[in-house]
Amino acid sequence: MELADKRIVVVGLARTGVAVARFVASRGARTTITDMKDESALTHFLEQLAGTEVALELGGHSDATFLGADLIVVSPGVPMNIKPLVMARAHGRTIISEIELASRYITAPMIAITGTNGKTTTTTLTGEICAGCGFTTFVGGNIGNPLIELVEQGTAVERVVVELSSFQLEGIERFRPHVAVLLNISEDHLDRYASYREYIDAKVRIFENQTGEDFAVMNMDDPIVAGIAARLAARVIPMSQRRELSQGIFHREGEIVFRWEGREEIIPTAAFRIKGVHNIENIMASLAATLITGCPADRARLAVENFRGLPHRMELVRELDGVAWYEDSKATNVGSVEKALASFNDITLIAGGKDKGGSYAPLAELVRERVRCMILIGEAKERMAHELGGLTDTRLAGSLEEAVGMAARVTGRGGVVLFSPACSSFDMFRDYEERAERYKALVRALAAGGGA
Repeated sequence: MELADKRIVVVGLARTGVAVARFVASRGARTTITDMKDESALTHFLEQLAGTEVALELGGHSDATFLGADLIVVSPGVPMNIKPLVMARAHGRTIISEIELASRYITAPMIAITGTNGKTTTTTLTGEICAGCGFTTFVGGNIGNPLIELVEQGTAVERVVVELSSFQLEGIERFRPHVAVLLNISEDHLDRYASYREYIDAKVRIFENQTGEDFAVMNMDDPIVAGIAARLAARVIPMSQRRELSQGIFHREGEIVFRWEGREEIIPTAAFRIKGVHNIENIMASLAATLITGCPADRARLAVENFRGLPHRMELVRELDGVAWYEDSKATNVGSVEKALASFNDITLIAGGKDKGGSYAPLAELVRERVRCMILIGEAKERMAHELGGLTDTRLAGSLEEAVGMAARVTGRGGVVLFSPACSSFDMFRDYEERAERYKALVRALAAGGGA
């Protein structure tokens, strides 16, 4: 992609916008950054642009800026349906995401991972396996480093592992990963998308430019994912926890089996540090993606066994009076909570927060069968109580502090307290990480006998 003297507009500053602006400016582009926030709110990012020749349009967007662009690069936090982008698209302007721009300059084999839940764990583990097998590896995208930073730095790597959100996939044109992974799809971000179908369509774009030389790792236990598999151009590597496969990767009685074109690898799960049905899914996806791209099975197995998981995802905080307290603040949607509930019995569930617009009905059977008591918090608590409250002992709490105290009183020895919200955090906290740290601090402050 020739950038010299092109008029390029970067929409949205933050970390990705900074990296894009520095890169295109270094290639001789006439670069403008536009953001709805004003200069005072963007000081941290503006400092990172010191010495970079860019024009700034802060505190709003100008139609003329968008119409005068040869190329518009959109940061992942910016919706593709804001008025200036809709107008620019109607006037034939080229609009792409940062991952599309970066992919034009990357030649190393790329493993791209998406799904409603498990993306970050799978991406991190995939990167760990690649590195553990001796490949110099870049891990980024929706997790940590923007993909364009790899291009900007000019570092030579042998593998690229990238986590992709539906937002990033909205703005691709030719983006083509050698291996694309779709973990699962459930209702999420319906506060941004007009319909569930629109969200699904954005996810499926990860396969759009693949050919028969590429691979698609597909979770066949997910009915939506399974329905997509038949129409892909890439070679599908199916995965399942429920049934044995003649080709693909599956889980049976304490081992993961990978079968592909006469090759069979058997990997025992007993030594894995991360537990839960959702993590078996994540591990299978990581193994399939790495084994198919040249990683030896023995070294891949060691990398999985050494992987401790990520914070705020089914993290055991402590055991007290025979009760295990788990923190799963990253579970901001219903699909993620389904996987968490399926991993335990005799659960006291603390859930709630800012409602994201999806239905809570998929949790009904698991709540009925596995949840002894449900304690609800936040803006969504009344709606959740209406949809699920009749299925188990349900109580409403005015704060997370109150919910933890309540859980300590009602949960008996051998039970599990699971904080898995099914909602975003923005009604009560800055983000899911702040919410997680508050929960963990409250749990650690509990004294034996259920007191604080």
